[in-house]
Formats: sequence, C-alpha cells, structure tokens
Amino acid sequence: MNQQWNLSFATNDDRARALIDWLATASPNKIVKLVPMIGDASFRRYFRLYTEGDTYVVMDAPPGVEDVLRFMRIANVLNAHGLEAPHIFAQDAQNGFLLLSDFGDMTYLNALQTHAPTPLYHKALQALAVLYRCDQQSPFTLPHFTHAIMQTEWELHQRWFLQGLLGLETVDHSLQLSYDILVENALLQPQVFMYRDFHAGNLMLLPDGKVGLLDFQDAFIGPITYDLASLLRDCYVDWPKQQIIEWALFYYSLLHSQGVLNDISELQFLRWFDLMGIQRHLKTLMTFARKALRDNTKHYLSFVPRTLNYIISVSQLYDELAPLADYYEDTVLPLFKRQCI
Repeated sequence: MNQQWNLSFATNDDRARALIDWLATASPNKIVKLVPMIGDASFRRYFRLYTEGDTYVVMDAPPGVEDVLRFMRIANVLNAHGLEAPHIFAQDAQNGFLLLSDFGDMTYLNALQTHAPTPLYHKALQALAVLYRCDQQSPFTLPHFTHAIMQTEWELHQRWFLQGLLGLETVDHSLQLSYDILVENALLQPQVFMYRDFHAGNLMLLPDGKVGLLDFQDAFIGPITYDLASLLRDCYVDWPKQQIIEWALFYYSLLHSQGVLNDISELQFLRWFDLMGIQRHLKTLMTFARKALRDNTKHYLSFVPRTLNYIISVSQLYDELAPLADYYEDTVLPLFKRQCI
C-alpha cells in the first residue's frame, strides 16, 4: 500500500487495500489523494482520485453483486451514439475496479438550485430521444423488462415495503388486478433501450452544457415511457402537474419528429406515461424500504411521502386503478406517517 497518499478513509478491509494497490499501477498520473464520494442505492462504492494532472472517479463494484462488464459495454454504446458516458481509462474487470472520467459535482439536483429548469429538462429529454435508440446495432444483447420481472418487483414491494416496513401481512386481490393493468400498459408500449434510473441524481450538467450520464448499468429493453416517468416524476424533486405534462409532451413531439409514435395520440401517450410511473414508483418504494431495513440507510425513507403521493394522485385519474388509489391513500400513507415519520 502506498503510504504517501492522502487517504481520508479506513483501509482495513480487503477491497480497499486491493483497490489502492491497483490504482498505484493504473493511474496515468502521480496520485495525490483518494477521497470517498457519496454512494448510491447499490453495493458500489465511488472515490475521487486526485492526481498531479487531473481528477478521476474510481468505481469499486464487488463481483457477484455488481456487473462491471455490463457497465463498460453500455458506456461504450452510449458514447458511440454521441452521448456523454464516463470514459474508462483503466479497468480490472475481474475485481470490479474502474478508473473513470470525472464529471464533477454538478448533478441536475444541484444545478436546479441555480438554473432555470426548462432548459435543463429540454437537454435531458433531447438526450433521452437519442438514448432510446441505443439498443439498435448494439454489440451485445440487453435483457428485456418482462412480465415476470415486473411481477417479481411487485412481490418484492409487498415483502419489503408493505410487510417488512409497515407490517401489512395481507394484500387484497384487487391490488393484483390493478397491478396487472400496469404491467399490461408497459408491455403494450414500444420496447426500446431503457436506462432505468434516468433521474436528476444521475444526470450531470457538464461544463460544456451537455448532459453527463451515470448509473446506467441496469439498463433493459423496456417501455418507451419508463425513463420519461423516472425523470419527470422524480422521487427526489417535485414539479407542478402542468409542468410535468408540458415536458412529457415536449418529449412526445421529439419522438414524432423522428417518425416515432405517429399513430399514438397525446392522450394515449400520457396514459402510458402515467401508468408506467406508478409501476416504477411501487418498485422504488421497495428499494427505499430495503435500504432502510437491510442496510440501515434510513434517510431513503424521507423520499417515501413524495413517492406515495405520486402513486395516489396519478392512480386517482383512472377508474380502473381505484382499488390501488384507495388502498394507498386510506391504508398505506396514514400507516407510514404513524410509524415512520
């Protein structure tokens, strides 16, 4: 281990020592210090590497629970389509270590504190209008977001959120019928490259004004409105209903200009978007509950009320989802407020 580095974290675990040993040979410049970065809702860890020539981001993705090869392949595909994914300067795929370009700290969440939102979202939606085509002519095959995967997400939602977090042991059969409508809605849509976590925390405003893309390794082939719902009904930031609709229709117009969805009305597209968002938010509640219960990262629970409000307010727009709307408004939300706030 190189003792000359400035290390602001403990190095008494095997992976930290292995990472430091690898960086000693992988770094293109003399290393000054290595600093942990704020993590995400996965098993990956990130560090910022300061060198005498530049800064880099280091990914530590433990094999067996994270697929670093998938990240590398998708990054190459995104860059080949003119999008801004991190460049990979060095890799040890066997041990799950990557040395990446540093996009800085200006996430969309940070940028929205000082920048007008509409230009930022238009840039993100323009990037999304390129992104959805990234499965075409891809050198590898992405998995499909199937009925079985969505059903598993529903079962995990029940296990971790309804049962594990709130103690609700039984779920009415009418909820399964509502969820079946959400799944059918997803499968009816054109199936395209689906980023899966396209939201303000994973988008970077780069110095040249372009949109930097992070956390895309879980991409699927899936519904065309999934990423749109992830971005516009973000669990980490609120926007007025009319603003969300305007941005959604801006994206719809971009697709039309590309000759996509010409036989789909705005009303049908917005229904796809609304129902897709509910399916995603049910899955996201599972993630928040699992992080709180399994990993003791309870700050994720602060995002639950916004997510529940999305589910309730959007499902109330559709009569066929009344059982879902009623259950989450009358039972789930009050119980969460009593037990978790």
